[in-house]
Amino acid sequence: MLKTVLVLILIPFGALTTAALWQVGYFGLLPPHFVNYGTWQVLVDLVIAVSLGMYWIWLDAKKIKRNPWPWLLLSLVAGPFGPLLYLLTRPSNKLAIA
Repeated sequence: MLKTVLVLILIPFGALTTAALWQVGYFGLLPPHFVNYGTWQVLVDLVIAVSLGMYWIWLDAKKIKRNPWPWLLLSLVAGPFGPLLYLLTRPSNKLAIA
């Protein structure tokens, strides 16, 4: 069930990201976040959320004896794709979100 939800999130999010990258490029995504306090807030919100996701990945990967580095690096480069793909590829028999 969780993996189905993750795929249903990743497909449209991946399509939106691809369209945005096609239109403005990787570095074209950043300048709009420095226009006013509202756009700064969105950027800071994303940084906080991805940082919390990275911290959880670190703890969880160590607990289940999985290498966290690929997912942490992916999170630094691609933001939410790191935690989403980590969850999608995590062994189902060890998945307990509580």
